Order: sequence, then C-alpha cells, then structure tokens
Amino acid sequence: MTSKPTKPSKATRDEEELDAKVPAGADEIDERAFPKQDPDLDPEVAEHYEEMTERGAKQRGEGRLP
Repeated sequence: MTSKPTKPSKATRDEEELDAKVPAGADEIDERAFPKQDPDLDPEVAEHYEEMTERGAKQRGEGRLP
C-alpha cells in the first residue's frame, strides 16, 4: 500500500516551526497535582521503596549500562 504525500497547510508549517524552536525536555510538573509529600504515605512502604531503588541501582547482569 503506497501512501500519497500530503501538503501541510501554512498554519501547520508555522506550528512546526514554533515547535522546532522549543528546547527539548520535560514539561514542568504542577506541584498541586503531584505534591512532593504524600501525607497518607506509609513510612514502611517508603522505606521499602528506597531499599528496592538502591538494590536495583546496584544490580549487575544483562541490560546493565557500563
């Protein structure tokens, strides 16, 4: 199946030009939607998460970056 090339409108080209000027990166996070501290977080769960994060960072084997 062969697709035909399209002709973007001037508005599309203008938007693409503006988008090309924006530096790459993640958008800012809305702190109201994702607070840094969750008051309902179980301290034991947080401790386990930190432990697993450390353990995963020290993991050796397939897929490990040099």
